[in-house]
Amino acid sequence: MSITKVTQHPTQNEGLIFERSQTGRVGYRLPKLDVEAANMDEIIPSELRRGDGLADVPEVSEVDVIRHFTRISTWNYSIDLGMYPLGSCTMKYNSRLNEKVARIGGYTNLHPLAPEEETQGALELMYRLQEDLAEITGLPGVSLQPAAGAQGEMTGVMLIRAFLDKRDGEASKDRRVMLIPESAHGTNPASAALAGFTVKAIRANEDGLTDMDHLRELCAEGGVAGLMLTNPNTVGIFETNIKEICETIHNAGGLVYMDGANMNALVGVARPGDMGVDVIHLNLHKTFSTPHGGGGPGCGPCCCTAELAEFLPVPRIEKTGERYHLNYDLPHSIGRVKAFFGNFGMMIRALSYIYTHGAEGLREATETAVLNARYVAAKLKDTYHMPFEADCMHEGIFSHKHQTASGVHTLDIAKRLIDYGFHPPTIYFPLVVEGAMLIEPTESVGRADLDAFVDAMKHVDREARETPELVLGAPHSTRIGRLDEATAARKPVLRWKPDMGSNAASA
Repeated sequence: MSITKVTQHPTQNEGLIFERSQTGRVGYRLPKLDVEAANMDEIIPSELRRGDGLADVPEVSEVDVIRHFTRISTWNYSIDLGMYPLGSCTMKYNSRLNEKVARIGGYTNLHPLAPEEETQGALELMYRLQEDLAEITGLPGVSLQPAAGAQGEMTGVMLIRAFLDKRDGEASKDRRVMLIPESAHGTNPASAALAGFTVKAIRANEDGLTDMDHLRELCAEGGVAGLMLTNPNTVGIFETNIKEICETIHNAGGLVYMDGANMNALVGVARPGDMGVDVIHLNLHKTFSTPHGGGGPGCGPCCCTAELAEFLPVPRIEKTGERYHLNYDLPHSIGRVKAFFGNFGMMIRALSYIYTHGAEGLREATETAVLNARYVAAKLKDTYHMPFEADCMHEGIFSHKHQTASGVHTLDIAKRLIDYGFHPPTIYFPLVVEGAMLIEPTESVGRADLDAFVDAMKHVDREARETPELVLGAPHSTRIGRLDEATAARKPVLRWKPDMGSNAASA
């Protein structure tokens, strides 16, 4: 396999739809008015009319529109084209069966304000999903309301605060420290801060695991409300001391929240509730195969122990006899965290995924995800630096340590992978590993695709040593070369203006 830089040709980049505009060109025709035209000044007062330049809407034909957006769509990388090795993201293939079920008319056309007697089917679906998630996690209290993983973790932390406030009363004000490992997801400390906690970081030991001595030291300082822990942790290693960790926090009077972002390594094999975890969020849009990326949609259910269940968001979906109903009578609830009942379409897909696999299939998917990650790790360990010796779970972490001698860094490796037809892995996360590359193939990838990815990674390493300029200038096969991503993030161009010129699309 070899991909070299090609000779530069006139740009094949697609201009904005505004740049295709030609005065007088239209893609529709309205019937001629058979009544007198209305006087807009008499119908809509001038102060209520928009004046932001609707006249600048592009004037294009139907074929202009179709070809423009179809061309752009073919440039997108998707899970249907190949593997997404994004560590911590679990970008697995999304079954078409799940999509078909989610489009059943009785679900898609159901109004969220419909009365209970007309929504029994939807309520039963959500109730069954709650029961399945409770069994999978070993935690009986479940709310499907949170709309994303970050909102699910914030909900979990709010449950902890509500529980402590009720248990300790005024004394709870002195228990406002949330312990979080230094390798945690960035949303963990943000959620803790929003819930009114002060964050203290826990060091990792040389094996990439929670430093138990430091944990006990922090607990001895007092004021500990809880711990936010990801397991497997963010470097892809299972916290083998998880029961001791939970016991240490409980002895200090706190509770344990587990970030369920990496649950794809545990489903059907191990249950957080059995480990001593008090509350966890799940990502239906990751572990349970709902399409995600590009901003949504998401669903981050929160599961907790029976002790914490009274604090879950309202309404709770409950069953009495053969009827399903919404329970708003929870005086200690933290209240709503999402309009209506959450992102219902994600729940349909998740239940379809669970029923399609069954207990044995869910376990097999987990085992395959771990096997795939360990296969990649074993194949690349002699080529890329592995900061930890322990066997990884569903994702493996590498660094650019071996390639930096040639001036090649993680970003360059990621960009060069694009030329080989692969989406880059997660890079520079977690921050505890310099030049990190976090690779998660998921169970959706077969051995042939894994071998092709490994082969590409090895070729990039060889290029880094023999022709580093080829890697430093990547990507070469895309319509736009390497962008100034820092400037694009800090000074984004959010609105097109007629004087922006032909480079507007790449601005």
